[in-house]
Amino acid sequence: MRLGVATYSLRKFSRPQAIDMIRKLGVKYVSIKEFHIRYADTPEQWAAGRKEFEDAGLTILSGGNIDLKKPDQLRKMFEYAKACGMPMMVCAPAHDTLDEVEKLVKEFNIQTAIHNHGPEDKHFPTPQSVLDAVKKRDPRMGLCIDIGHTVRTGADILESIRVAGPRLLDVHVKDLTDTKSAKSQVPVGDGVLPIVGMFKLLKKMNYKGAVMLEYEIDADNPFPGMQKSFAYMRGVLAGLRG
Repeated sequence: MRLGVATYSLRKFSRPQAIDMIRKLGVKYVSIKEFHIRYADTPEQWAAGRKEFEDAGLTILSGGNIDLKKPDQLRKMFEYAKACGMPMMVCAPAHDTLDEVEKLVKEFNIQTAIHNHGPEDKHFPTPQSVLDAVKKRDPRMGLCIDIGHTVRTGADILESIRVAGPRLLDVHVKDLTDTKSAKSQVPVGDGVLPIVGMFKLLKKMNYKGAVMLEYEIDADNPFPGMQKSFAYMRGVLAGLRG
């Protein structure tokens, strides 16, 4: 598995600033949020943004979260992902756009990892709601489990990961001190979520995807908390290798 960062964590910083901070974190893998390559830009600008990340030695594994609820915008979002070098979209479709999304997955050969967004999400609140929606669809359609949102629905994080199996395409990791409150986020390792158990299970499953830090607090100065989070996760992974 590969540790990376979702650039939403650096949403208040320009693209060059974000790239510099990611490099200082010692991270090679990124999931790019629209803050850093804009949907409204031209295809040429999308390609130039991609080049900036790649020239810095960063590997683009995905982009998102990308909204796929508007039928007239679906093709543009796939064109955007392709131009930006995203082999996968972390996305938020609606149930009634899934048929068209599946057609575009086949056409563009881009994975779609549906992100569960917790109790507030009327479409896909839980990992199971995603799995139910994709179970008979193209295998490139699957789940991006957000462990913070998952626990707030009352679902078991580890069981959700286990049940997802090969449909688990991506992991968004964060930590909470209160399993019912999104506002209780802290650096990974400082909360109560089963981080060690999660990595043990992912290793047992031979998970090949990414574990992306989505650090949504301390927006003006996220670097110390992100650095602490990566130090903890790297320590866990080192322990599992020992």
